[in-house]
Amino acid sequence: MGARSAIRDAIVQVYERRLARALVGADIPRHVGVIMDGNRRWARAIGLEDVAHGHRRGADKIVDLLGWCDDAGVSVVTLFMLSTDNLSRPQPELHALMQIIEDVAVDLSRPGRRWQVRAMGAPEVLPPETVAVLKQAEEDTRDRPGATVNLAVGYGGRQEIADAVRSLLAEHAERGTSLEDLVQALEVEHIAEHLYTRGQPDPDLVIRTSGEQRLSGFLLWQTANTEFHFTDVYWPDFRRVDFLRALRDYSARHRRFGS
Repeated sequence: MGARSAIRDAIVQVYERRLARALVGADIPRHVGVIMDGNRRWARAIGLEDVAHGHRRGADKIVDLLGWCDDAGVSVVTLFMLSTDNLSRPQPELHALMQIIEDVAVDLSRPGRRWQVRAMGAPEVLPPETVAVLKQAEEDTRDRPGATVNLAVGYGGRQEIADAVRSLLAEHAERGTSLEDLVQALEVEHIAEHLYTRGQPDPDLVIRTSGEQRLSGFLLWQTANTEFHFTDVYWPDFRRVDFLRALRDYSARHRRFGS
């Protein structure tokens, strides 16, 4: 069994190096979104009753992913960590998940890391202590030179659009703009300027693990022209070779931007 595993690992390493060479000079996405799915199923597949072990193992994978993104030249990474729908999960699981998310934010913001952490979502649906940890991570990493890492926590795509419209209306109300004038002047980019990701490029590539092929409300506005890569691998088992496959598929596509 050990010999077979060693041979398999050697084959994967050779394939991984081949993929990496093939990507030299290829079109690389500036912004990658990741729907990190399959933590609970991974835990159950190996016989663990406490699915928090799956979430913890998935959290441990994040630094690896960000390192791969750095190596590839990706400048923005958005991680879908907790949707508003997930808030209906059993309380013990939700409590453990919040602690894991806080630990991730602390880890990404510790000295020696290069990434700029940004929280995106509806803070009012989260525990105050989680909101405080996310805000502190943002503050601690504000001036770092590396990639921007968006942590989508308490996030819902429809909620984001509603919040953007609400923010837009409030801004124009302060200016004294009449509703009629706003209706006449409103353009798509005006809403985009009030999204959680304002100032960032839209995602070029979204990766979803675990075999599911849907967005689940992830970046609904921003993904109008995004390429998607779906893999059957559960998130805790996601490897560099899987990431490179996603980049290879992306680089091979002719992006038509809706045309």
